[in-house]
Amino acid sequence: MSIVAQVERFVAMGTRVELHVFGGEFADAVIAARRAIEEVDDALTIHRPSPTTEVNDALLAGRGVAIDDPVLIEALIAIQDVHALTDGLFDPAIDQRFGRAGWGDVVFDARTAQIAATRPLALDFGGFGKGFALDRACAALRDAGVVSACLSAGESSLAVIGEHPLGGGWPFAIPHPSIDGAVLVELDLIDEALSISTTVGAGTHAPERAAMIRPSDGAIVTAARCAVAVDRSGGRAEALSTALLVADDAGARRLVEGAPTRRFLYDLSQEAAPTVDVARMHAA
Repeated sequence: MSIVAQVERFVAMGTRVELHVFGGEFADAVIAARRAIEEVDDALTIHRPSPTTEVNDALLAGRGVAIDDPVLIEALIAIQDVHALTDGLFDPAIDQRFGRAGWGDVVFDARTAQIAATRPLALDFGGFGKGFALDRACAALRDAGVVSACLSAGESSLAVIGEHPLGGGWPFAIPHPSIDGAVLVELDLIDEALSISTTVGAGTHAPERAAMIRPSDGAIVTAARCAVAVDRSGGRAEALSTALLVADDAGARRLVEGAPTRRFLYDLSQEAAPTVDVARMHAA
């Protein structure tokens, strides 16, 4: 059976992005999806001037500021939700340079789009931005009538629309990040997003990669770990995988027990054993 796909490949958010759309001619929709991702990159990047760097300049100087970028506002609203969902383990304001400052010191009014902080800090949307961008791209595709698509941002962030074009779920095998040919878990996705976070592997050595910090005590997480999270939202999946990676045993247990077939944490120092028995391999 021949399956025709429209494919768009480009670079955004410092990684390779691919959009694979099936089921018809959706050239305009693919362009809209790409634009949605690039708009997130332009709004949330901290590696060049952006609405986020403008906000950070104000927060570091102890000033409040009104935000006029709708993408950044949407992201901040989503951040409020995922911070609560992860019991504060996902924190886009945690940074060793600013002591114990974190999202709890941010004062954000979604109604007026005003943001301030009670101590100097800066926002970094790593661990959220790629999934959030895929969410907006999927929304653009669905609005255009797309019923089957697979989107990726690098090798760690994926989102699918509908079923696989051959029917059923989209099958994914999550590879061990440091052992060739080894697989941690196999999953089927339908209308879901997937995020992988790890402390080992080639991607962890990127010069712009921030340290993985546990918000509760400020400790840098260096243990060999890999976290996998699946959610209807790419942004939430990203936040959950980041939270799992930095969690202590009790925090990881709470998160995994909330969706044991969709959240996994592996201790890679023990041949990919699930840590503290929290990641039961229901989907394997």
